[in-house]
Amino acid sequence: MSAWTRCLTLSSAVILVLVPAMVMASPTSAQTKLRWAHVYEVTEPYHTEALWAAGEIRKRSNGKYDIEVFPASRLGNENQLNEGLRLGTVDIVYVGINFVAAIYKPLGITGAPFMLRDFDHWKAYRASKLFADLSKDYEDKTRHKIVALTYYGQRHVTANKPIMKPEDMKGMKLRVPPAPLLLMFTRSVGADATPIGFSDVYNALQQGLVDGQENPLPTIMAKKFYEVQSHIVLTGHITESMVTVVGSHVWNKLTPDEQKLFADTMKEAAAKATEAIEASERVLSAQLKKLGMTVVEPDREAFRKAALPLHNDASAGAGWTRAQYDELQSLK
Repeated sequence: MSAWTRCLTLSSAVILVLVPAMVMASPTSAQTKLRWAHVYEVTEPYHTEALWAAGEIRKRSNGKYDIEVFPASRLGNENQLNEGLRLGTVDIVYVGINFVAAIYKPLGITGAPFMLRDFDHWKAYRASKLFADLSKDYEDKTRHKIVALTYYGQRHVTANKPIMKPEDMKGMKLRVPPAPLLLMFTRSVGADATPIGFSDVYNALQQGLVDGQENPLPTIMAKKFYEVQSHIVLTGHITESMVTVVGSHVWNKLTPDEQKLFADTMKEAAAKATEAIEASERVLSAQLKKLGMTVVEPDREAFRKAALPLHNDASAGAGWTRAQYDELQSLK
């Protein structure tokens, strides 16, 4: 074999080795690791469905996107997760609607007490032009993308005493999330609002720093509040939601097909979590009773009448227009 032939053979061998390496290292096939954070427990549907969605996105993208889910406030509380999206330190979050409203107030409209009639009203809102428009306005303001709305459940009060009417809560130290709009409920009943991070609520109740708290039944069960509170009062004062938000630093780099993949998968996960939460609400009051809690059915109409005058009161936290309010109330 001539020196020239040997050189060609060696060059061909080098090319055959380098080409696969170049393909493996190309931007289109490199794996992208993302962080999805929330404040909920690992046993809750929000977390299990986030794990499912992460696995599906990895599979459907042929391994291009590897999403790690961080539960139980491991990366911070909801205000900190909002800030993490802005800074790019987290990529995807579940955030309660009232925390999104801290950035864009009109999105908090369903977080006001007795704003939604029931679960059917919530479903109508999820499918409405109003929700789509508000989400688009939030996106225009923040550049982050809301891809799904998940049912969080009806919020109820827990305490160490029976509560039948709004007056029974006057002066009560009630833990509320550190979200301004939730003060509308405490104002309507004359309670003393005490903002405490979600991960610290159990200890605050146990130590008597607060007299009670309010959350949906699945959360009360998951956080074991029945161990530190004797009564559950079925006020159903807020029909709560959370949104799945993808940070702009991620969303804007996705191709249109990838954006559809993320949105479709996360909406599917949200729908599955919603079904699980709504189903659990039907049985959990009986289960909490078996665990030793006294279940109280208060005068909900009295609570509703106390809240209605604040619905469009900016000093109470209302940040929507009268037209948006009327559009929401007209949904069937």
